[in-house]
This record gives sequence, C-alpha cells and structure tokens, in this order.
Amino acid sequence: MARNFLTHSPEETIELGRLLARELQPPVVVLLIGNLGAGKTTLAKGLVSGLGAAPEEEVTSPTFTLVHEYGPLGTAATRVYHVDLYRIETPGELITLGLEDMTAERAVVVVEWGEKLGSSFRNPWTGSRVLEIRMEAEGETERRIEIVSLESNSPADSPASQTGA
Repeated sequence: MARNFLTHSPEETIELGRLLARELQPPVVVLLIGNLGAGKTTLAKGLVSGLGAAPEEEVTSPTFTLVHEYGPLGTAATRVYHVDLYRIETPGELITLGLEDMTAERAVVVVEWGEKLGSSFRNPWTGSRVLEIRMEAEGETERRIEIVSLESNSPADSPASQTGA
C-alpha cells in the first residue's frame, strides 16, 4: 500500500524523514528513487537523524565515497549506511559495495539512486525488508514523495505496510 506526501521546503522533507525513521526496524533497505534535485539526500538527513545515528548537519551525499556510515558501533543508536549508486555503472561495482554485509549487521541501509539495483531486485537478505521511496521535484522547494513497502523476507510485516495512504 502506497502513502503519498507533498513537502513544501527542505525542512519539511527532513521532518518527514524523521517521522519515517520511527517506523524503521533493522534490518531494512530504504531505496530512494528520483532524479537529480528530487531531495533524496535531504530526506536521508531526516532518516539518519531520526534514527539517532548522526545530526542532520553531518549527513551529506556519499556521491564520491559511495558509502557513509553513521552511528558508532557499541551504542544504542541504530547503525545506518547511506549508499549512493549514482556513479555505479556495472554489476561488479555494485557487488564491491557489500550491501549484504551491511544488512547482516541489522542496520538500516539507505540507498540513493535505488533504481540502479534494477527492476529485478528483490529482497535477498533474510530477515530484512525493503521500503521504496519515490521522489519528484514539483517546483523549487516542493517534493512529491510516494512510499511503498515492498516484499519482506521475513514473516513480520513492515510497520509502513500497515498504514494506508
């Protein structure tokens, strides 16, 4: 079941990310899908800060490093991996990121440019869920955001799948 939102500022997009973070139970993969400027990194700021892994001002796009890690090991904060697939061009490059290792840690894995995983992507990680968030710029500051809970690879349903649009 999809849920739809319209945010009117970067601050509202960050706040939506904070609210969504309350629903995330690791291991979960969050696919952020949208064009350049759609607000993927802005929403990621809210997700990461809402999970208590880092303050929003420390969350930046991992376009050049490919992966940022937040939430020190050994703390109560949820471990978050923020992945950017913008520069990934081949399946071999994707494999070297170690997405399986990230979810094995019972982490939240936020993937910008999630569509690069391909339409055949299905949740391969036992016990983890996939949440797809499609984003679109509607103007200078407005963002249309659609949230879809994809199949779970565990018997438990995602909290996001239990809430209607």
